[in-house]
Amino acid sequence: MTKKRPHISDHKWGQVLNSMDRREFILASAAAGVLTMMPRFASAAADTYKLGLLLPVTGTGANYADGGIKAVMNATAAINAEGGFLGKHPIEVSFRDTHTKPDIAAREARDLISRENVQTVVGTYSSACAMAIQEIIHERKVLHLAATSNSSKIVNENFTPYTYQFCPNSKMQSGSVVVAVAEMIKNNGWKSYVTIGQDYEWGRDTQKGFVTALATKSSATELKKELWFRLGETDFASYISAIMAAKPDFAYGAIAGKDNRTFIRQAQAMGMFRRVAYPGGLISVTEMQQQRKSLPRGMIGLARCPFFAHLDQPLMQKYIEMHRAKHGEDAYPTDWACMHYDAIYGLEQGIMKAGTIETEAVKAALKGATLKTCRGEATFRDCNNQLDIPAGYVGAVWDSPDYPFPIYDPETMIVVTAEEVWTPTCEEVRKLQTKRA
Repeated sequence: MTKKRPHISDHKWGQVLNSMDRREFILASAAAGVLTMMPRFASAAADTYKLGLLLPVTGTGANYADGGIKAVMNATAAINAEGGFLGKHPIEVSFRDTHTKPDIAAREARDLISRENVQTVVGTYSSACAMAIQEIIHERKVLHLAATSNSSKIVNENFTPYTYQFCPNSKMQSGSVVVAVAEMIKNNGWKSYVTIGQDYEWGRDTQKGFVTALATKSSATELKKELWFRLGETDFASYISAIMAAKPDFAYGAIAGKDNRTFIRQAQAMGMFRRVAYPGGLISVTEMQQQRKSLPRGMIGLARCPFFAHLDQPLMQKYIEMHRAKHGEDAYPTDWACMHYDAIYGLEQGIMKAGTIETEAVKAALKGATLKTCRGEATFRDCNNQLDIPAGYVGAVWDSPDYPFPIYDPETMIVVTAEEVWTPTCEEVRKLQTKRA
């Protein structure tokens, strides 16, 4: 007999997240297998909309997942307070921990679809995990909202019409960094650089995107060395020493998650940032919050969706207010939270446009749709379902009088649009999309 997975109410879910520390939450998640949010007023099962959430509360991506979980919890609770999708379909959310491992992500995706009968999967953070579930998603005709996984292969080589990309893909991201770095190369006379990256799908794709884009902007700049490390690395001393020994003018890092936090701390302790410029590494709001004291001021970093860049947007204002009300006056949403929030409300807009929760109708409604997001209005690119939100936010770490953590200096921050770095063209994209032709 199949053991029934536990359900946890909307109210209790909030208590879990607010009262548990990370270790307790991880242990509870592992023991439960799934945590489910289900409003108490839900009627027959046929009236509910079943949403699967795949994120890592263990593994290198765990420090980003917290924001995504909170965003999905808050957004679905707000929609459920109005009766659910279309005012009559309350949302039931089933959560699974991917452990930042593709095989586990695939297993949990299959289980969510077969056991929980989810209609949409949100997640997964890791690009390798996202690509691992895409075949399943396509076979079972379930929607996939890629809120933070951003390898360009997700929307190009691995494309399925059931996946919708809510964050800038890796080529957009790398291209946005190159816009800023190319100017620095010109101004500083830089001639050489090294790269360091996580040895998995996202790290490889992001590094390749940066190297390729930079070659078109600054062909005389030499790549002296490529360094790669395994996910979950804890000792970067040899890598940092190798960077400094190469004596490059600058280094570029394709590093995310806990590994990014560890690398920055160790590189600073070893004096790397005093000897080698490090522009364009991932410094999201998570890094700004978690490393508020140690993050080097003046360092040039990249963010995907920093809340402070869109304070003029009504949906961002609404979300910040909701987030602070739920999590404390000094709490502000991370990039990863904002992108998940956009994914849930993007799904709602697709359902409203379709006038039904039926998957094929929603898929059709989302194709080429223009959505209201925390980042302003954005449209899905017709050829690959990539949302044309800003490709990247490049800025210098700066102490703001308005927040208890640093942000990017608003006077110098560059917001690179999607159109500036679209690559490849839609014609080229369609040639890449042979996997499921």
